[in-house]
Amino acid sequence: MILPAILGSLLGFLALAFAVQDEPTLPTPLLSIFSPGLKLAEMVTPAKHESLGSTFGGFLRVAIGVNAVLYFSLFALAGYLIDRRLSR
Repeated sequence: MILPAILGSLLGFLALAFAVQDEPTLPTPLLSIFSPGLKLAEMVTPAKHESLGSTFGGFLRVAIGVNAVLYFSLFALAGYLIDRRLSR
């Protein structure tokens, strides 16, 4: 379970970086598929009225965390299916 966690965190961070860079040019549904954390963080973060650093830090924590959980789940499911298929 360590490998899916590492890959999920890395891919979640990269997906967020890609989504932030291309947000103005990509349609919203496509952006939400690659980086659901970005859209969730946009909904959650504006509710707080704190310093810019605190707000941006909270935004990044939410976005990276959601993306990491999503990609961890995908890699864990793929690993489970591959392991199950190879054990037959």
